Amino acid sequence: MNATAPGPRPAPAPPVRRLTVLYDAECSLCAFLRDWLLRQPQLVPLEPVPAGSEEARRRFPGLDHGASLDEITAVGDAGQVYRGAAAWVVTLWALREHRPLAHRLSTPSGSLLAKGAVLAAAKGRGAQWHRGARPGGGRWGGGVHRRADGWSYDPAHGWSSTAPGCADGTCAPR
Repeated sequence: MNATAPGPRPAPAPPVRRLTVLYDAECSLCAFLRDWLLRQPQLVPLEPVPAGSEEARRRFPGLDHGASLDEITAVGDAGQVYRGAAAWVVTLWALREHRPLAHRLSTPSGSLLAKGAVLAAAKGRGAQWHRGARPGGGRWGGGVHRRADGWSYDPAHGWSSTAPGCADGTCAPR
């Protein structure tokens, strides 16, 4: 019998010991979920950081920060990047009371449910924005109205824009 020694095994993936959750600070649903996450008992510490912020850009210079505004992004302490449904699953996995659910959602059939939940959240997120023209054109179907870009919301009249430097209304439309 001629047995050969097995080749070297690939190095195991580093464990996740801390997660940074990038969220849209201008989105009320995202802020609600951030607050909910922080109230949950955590097995792995979660740190929310506004997506696209100076802090996020400083910590993760190689990350696509525009994409992190389009969908939830979680970054592990060893550089692991999770987006969309995978980010939700790993974030639930970090929570003591929701780790069993995360394991169920990480199966092939569970991942379909996780993707559906992410799409439902994106639809709900999009519903909070004005139904008219949406700037930005993010992948979830609309852009994000940012206060820093001159957008403001009046419940009686909806969204309106006064771009920085255009307070007198003489700037050309974008």
